[in-house]
Amino acid sequence: MKVQLRTYRIRPGSLDLFADEWRQKILPLRAKLGFEIVGAWKVAETSEFVWILRHDGPEEWTVLDRAYHESDERRRMDPNPARLIQGSKEHWIEDA
Repeated sequence: MKVQLRTYRIRPGSLDLFADEWRQKILPLRAKLGFEIVGAWKVAETSEFVWILRHDGPEEWTVLDRAYHESDERRRMDPNPARLIQGSKEHWIEDA
């Protein structure tokens, strides 16, 4: 099973807006493509949005991730939540 921790630095003053758009647009599409969203959190002090997603199906992570980015639903997102992201970090994580 692959598990990824993602941290997005969100434009100041836009954290709640990003979280709403993420819940309405990104989360359902990721789930539709076979990703499980473990959880998501806001860090108000640093204007960061942190989430964990995982996948343990037969498909390769990179194939599913590409399908997400190339999907018509992703391309049609308007407004695009990515406009609020100023930076991002992704880490593969595992149980301790």
